[in-house]
Amino acid sequence: MKLADKVKFITSTLEDLYPEPDIPLNHKNNFTFLVAVMLSAQSTDKKVNEITPKLFQIANTAKEMNELEMDEIKEIIREIGLAPTKAKNIKKMSKQLLENHNGEVPNTFEELEELAGVGHKTASVIISQAFNKPAFPVDTHIHRLAFRWGLSSGKNVITTEKDLKQIFEEKLWNKLHLQIIFYGRQWCQARKKKCGCTICTEIQKT
Repeated sequence: MKLADKVKFITSTLEDLYPEPDIPLNHKNNFTFLVAVMLSAQSTDKKVNEITPKLFQIANTAKEMNELEMDEIKEIIREIGLAPTKAKNIKKMSKQLLENHNGEVPNTFEELEELAGVGHKTASVIISQAFNKPAFPVDTHIHRLAFRWGLSSGKNVITTEKDLKQIFEEKLWNKLHLQIIFYGRQWCQARKKKCGCTICTEIQKT
């Protein structure tokens, strides 16, 4: 299958399955969304959504979060992977927002990546989903599927992001990010050595 045909088939299949994909992390505003994305690293969205209601009931702004002791945050999120580190980063990030951004989440990669615990992938999610600016966050699902579908070499997430941005139209990036994640979770899981999902089957024909 030629690359152009592959891209057309993938995008049309995903559009049929997930025409209006919702953000899977529950949040109240851009600040709580940033916290939820930070918590989701090496954890599941399901677990994050179980933990955050209690946290956000107590603190859903940078000011309120900064007023909590780090141990309070850590206790609430204790069931999340890397809880001590994440609690430390959330506390520090909240203070940085207050000191440098009037408590508001910034909308540039440079400013986001200066925040504690915020790497390129987290910044990409915020840029694309909170501010609707073009970005293509690459998580483990997207990295895996891009390799399975022959869209990238699978070398690393940086290469995968670069390859996908070259292959797909910029206007599709934000939506595709969610669509591919949902597809990977539902149909094209990592445990399958040879996947028989719709997209893999079609691609493997040629």
